[in-house]
Amino acid sequence: MMDRNLKVEKSISITASKEEVWEVLTHPEKIKVYLFGTQTQTDWKVGSPISFTGEYQGTTYHDKGNVLSNEAYQSLKYNYWSAMSGLEDNPDNYSIITYTLHEESSNQILFTWKQEGFGSVEGHAHTEQFLPDMLKVIKELAENK
Repeated sequence: MMDRNLKVEKSISITASKEEVWEVLTHPEKIKVYLFGTQTQTDWKVGSPISFTGEYQGTTYHDKGNVLSNEAYQSLKYNYWSAMSGLEDNPDNYSIITYTLHEESSNQILFTWKQEGFGSVEGHAHTEQFLPDMLKVIKELAENK
């Protein structure tokens, strides 16, 4: 059962334009760099499906979700189900992922990544552990165009 009380939220300050950060967050070739080689397929339109496929520690996965909201250069939200969660594929077992971009100054963006809902304490701990490194890679990609 998905635990909605388990949440992870982390932010990082990025010296880039909101357009440059947005490009890193929504372009499949850039997503692949910070998301462990994951292939992402979606058009980012509200209501559209999103799929994540790849291999992690020798196990092939096909995770999925739906785009819930998209305010270009400001916020993006989608739900997400992972086959590795061990939970049944039904809407109650989907996490909610939210990206928020806050313009601190003309070329300084505060990017926040938030996940609500985890299938296990272990899954929550795993995300807590890998998220800071993932945010650093997003920062590097946006800053080093």
